[in-house]
Amino acid sequence: MPSWMRWTIALIVGFGIIVVGFRWAPWLLSTFFVLNCVVLIVVVLLQSGKAADLAGAFGGAGSQTAFGPRGAASVLSQATTWCAVMFMVCAMAMVVRVDRSVEQGGSILQKFSKPAPAATKPAPANPAQAAPTQTTAPQPQSAPPPQTAPSTPAKP
Repeated sequence: MPSWMRWTIALIVGFGIIVVGFRWAPWLLSTFFVLNCVVLIVVVLLQSGKAADLAGAFGGAGSQTAFGPRGAASVLSQATTWCAVMFMVCAMAMVVRVDRSVEQGGSILQKFSKPAPAATKPAPANPAQAAPTQTTAPQPQSAPPPQTAPSTPAKP
């Protein structure tokens, strides 16, 4: 089987899982994302670095080019590429899915937040004056004159 056909089948399967998870099974999208992250971490850690030979121990890159050897890609590097593509596409699908649920009022803050209570009219301080039961007019009370505060503080 040619390598382009293997890539096509692998990408179709990955995109199929993402579409099914996006449309009908959000738990599948999250599960696929977590598994993809774990596989991506393992595959990256299993690869040897560019400077894995004796020259790499002394800071040189040996006979390798700036971007690594130009030979055939190993299975690990192909798996890394596939996992990286699926990681990016799956992450974007999850972001779009969350954005759509927020637009529809799916935010936890919108579900449980309550509006502030309306301001109520304060109760009168003296209920006897609010509702007089006397038949005669109340006598005016003499209030003490208001005291004025000095405009400037006294100096010591």
